[in-house]
Amino acid sequence: MANPTAAMLVIGDEILSGRTRDSNMHHLAGELTRHGIDLKEVRMVPDERPAIVGAVRALSEAWDHVFSSGGIGPTHDDITADAIAEAFGVGIGVRDDARALLEAHYAETGLDLNEARLRMARIPDGAELIENPVSVAPGFTIGNVHVMAGVPAVFQAMLASVLPKLTGGAPLLSQSLQIMRPEGEVATPLARLARDFPDLSIGSYPFHKDGAFGTNIVIRGHDGTRVDAAMMRLAREMQS
Repeated sequence: MANPTAAMLVIGDEILSGRTRDSNMHHLAGELTRHGIDLKEVRMVPDERPAIVGAVRALSEAWDHVFSSGGIGPTHDDITADAIAEAFGVGIGVRDDARALLEAHYAETGLDLNEARLRMARIPDGAELIENPVSVAPGFTIGNVHVMAGVPAVFQAMLASVLPKLTGGAPLLSQSLQIMRPEGEVATPLARLARDFPDLSIGSYPFHKDGAFGTNIVIRGHDGTRVDAAMMRLAREMQS
């Protein structure tokens, strides 16, 4: 049975402008791989409502799960929650359980729960809250879309809250072999290997080191015995 599939939606002008480097995609990919969910697509969109709405609708229809990052903070350009509500055709407003979390947090810290901070309690109708043990303000899940913060520490904490609730499949296993030959010299045996092991993913990644060209070969699959067999054959052929 095939593994569940997923996509990621990265939201934020600061990502697209290069001012901020996205690390959430790398973290998500690794965690999904371990959980047996195959990440199939990643999109980046600006803080523009039509772009977010269109991407959410397309991704949620194409894949089993969608994970978004960014745009659920207290400022005027944090419009992700409103866009998600529009994408699902539901209302949005300050929710009592989300407000209670923020009230307790800001009472403890001695800060005011002002109008801007209260924006983080605006949740689309019918959504389930995602726990945020780092800074309390929750994310939420609606349909198959899991909406999380863009701050890496918060994103990681929210993901850790979500993943145990999702059904995974077989973890993706991988082995790699570094060969000090240029990619053009290993293309033919790799093509044969791919033909004989159609259930595996076989990738080649060239590099240049100490004046010489080489290739890293990575073999991935869900069946460890098949990955072992393909790697053993590759190693034999590269030694001949």
